[in-house]
Amino acid sequence: MTRPSLTFIVPAHNEEEGLPATLESLLQQTEPADEIIVVNDGSTDRTREVAERYGVTVLDAPGTGSKAGAQNYALPYCTTDLVLPVDADTVLADDYAALIRKPFADPNVAIAAGCVMTRFTNTVWERGRQIEYLFGFHWFRPVQQAYGSPVVCSGCCSAFRLDTLREFGGFPERTIVEDIDYSWSQQIAGHGAVYVADAVAYAAEPINAKFMKKQLWRWKSGYFQNVRQHARNLLARKRWLALWVGLSVAEIVLSPLMLTLPVWWATHGHGPISVAAWWLGGEALTLAPALAYATFKRKINPLRVLACYPSFYVLKFFNAYYDWKALINELVLVPLGLSRGLHVYEKGRADTPTQRRRHAGAHRGLLARKQEPTAAPTFTDQDTVRIPRPSLPMDDTLRIPVVKLYDPDTETTLQFARPPAKAL
Repeated sequence: MTRPSLTFIVPAHNEEEGLPATLESLLQQTEPADEIIVVNDGSTDRTREVAERYGVTVLDAPGTGSKAGAQNYALPYCTTDLVLPVDADTVLADDYAALIRKPFADPNVAIAAGCVMTRFTNTVWERGRQIEYLFGFHWFRPVQQAYGSPVVCSGCCSAFRLDTLREFGGFPERTIVEDIDYSWSQQIAGHGAVYVADAVAYAAEPINAKFMKKQLWRWKSGYFQNVRQHARNLLARKRWLALWVGLSVAEIVLSPLMLTLPVWWATHGHGPISVAAWWLGGEALTLAPALAYATFKRKINPLRVLACYPSFYVLKFFNAYYDWKALINELVLVPLGLSRGLHVYEKGRADTPTQRRRHAGAHRGLLARKQEPTAAPTFTDQDTVRIPRPSLPMDDTLRIPVVKLYDPDTETTLQFARPPAKAL
């Protein structure tokens, strides 16, 4: 059977810093895409110039206000069987396109989603998300896939059958998270959604509390917007998916109890050793098998995973707070007409490289004084890329397929530039 043709869509609003690594990973696919489209969505930085540097198609959108809007802007220009939107801070493994195409041999499959891992593990937030992904994508997703009902097809790297997407009217903009909305809608309609565990994408996560809060508020609000939107149809037409959603809501409702249970035990006659034993036993039964399997499958140093583990609990408390806040807002206040719900799309990262460095430095307590803005990447000729200063610290935890380039001006090795045709 002929492999389906594929277009990568990269929605980009002020993404000049992260875009090179993303485009490089798309250009190095073992089965190349037929076209790569970057949607320059109202950017005020050099996103367009950086994208043009890589010889891809660049569309200038007026500023749609959301990722779904930017992706929809590109759809009239797509002529392939599949489209695969990729976030401008996400790097795909070089076999991603080859693997994600395979499920579409089944004509009923409308969506295929890969496994998401973290690109960096430098901050408590990135380390906490690392554990979340290792557990979620190596336990929840395989179980859901076994019953043909994945709950989330990640918006940063999922492939979609174009004709089905167009028939639906494009990526839905009625909720703040288009990936859940569309994947639930298609499964309710009887189409297939598939999780491809071996197709791996590496996403950049929020680097401090400010932007983690923005991301979690958007994700959680969008989740409950979709519960409100689809609950009745899920129960009627896609009961396995309804079961997973129901279990997740039950877990959210019980999360304050579960997080405070050790404290309750300790204040009701149980000694520290007993409390610790029960807690460690529970952890061993619920998390350890999945994490051990994920660590082996992804070839990660187990000590690095253990080092990330305490951060997971910091993130759990944030998750519990925003889960409850979103549940009350979207399932109680909105139906009562007391709230409009979340309707403004905010990224979980700063827009500019300088802001990103400043937020990262402030989180680590490294900014003793205000930093001067750093110049954006400058290009000298058609085949050479010069980078005046390095971006975020490098991390080899997950063996990310990146291109390394030595910059003699700063005597550093960079990981996000296109390989030059001649030496700098």
